[in-house]
Amino acid sequence: MGPEHVAYGMRASYGLPYVTPDLVLAWERGTTTPNGPELTALASVLWCSPGELIGAPRTLREHRVSRGLAQEDIARAVGLELLAYQRMEEADEWRGNERQSVVLADTLELSLRDFVTVTGRDDKLAELLRSAVTTRWQAYVRPVGKMIPLDRRLLEDVLQEMHTEYQGQMVVTLSWSGGSAAADADAGRDFLDRIVDHFWAMVQRATY
Repeated sequence: MGPEHVAYGMRASYGLPYVTPDLVLAWERGTTTPNGPELTALASVLWCSPGELIGAPRTLREHRVSRGLAQEDIARAVGLELLAYQRMEEADEWRGNERQSVVLADTLELSLRDFVTVTGRDDKLAELLRSAVTTRWQAYVRPVGKMIPLDRRLLEDVLQEMHTEYQGQMVVTLSWSGGSAAADADAGRDFLDRIVDHFWAMVQRATY
């Protein structure tokens, strides 16, 4: 189906008269994203689920839409006023209490990593992990554990492994290793930039 066919289907069958081929192309290129009703209509026209169009959901809204749930469903499940939930979703900032967070994770079938991302804790986690690998990792077992409910022994093993890997790269960088020092320094910076990804990869390996 070309963009013109998709746009026509959305206009004719789903009451979205403003959808043009250019708007469909913008969605395809990722320069803009469809809202909830648009995504539902787009998926119907393309004979697929909204989740298939989203791919790997990252935001609160994307997780909700990928499960085929309305904002009212989530608000009711977690015990929030609809307007309060809508504001959180629009701002992509979850502010529910602990009980509501548990219900949200269950309702949206969130993995632990997805839960941390959806509740806006990725930046804080990255900050703690960078400190753990650049200083004494032992001091960060408890702060990270308070944020993420992992077995303490597993968390200790992961933080120690990350610390060892990063410090090993830095030792090589600071040594008289000739031309490879710049590459090692770049690897160290990349490690810190992608530290949350490294953390979850190590957690997954340690768990399985």
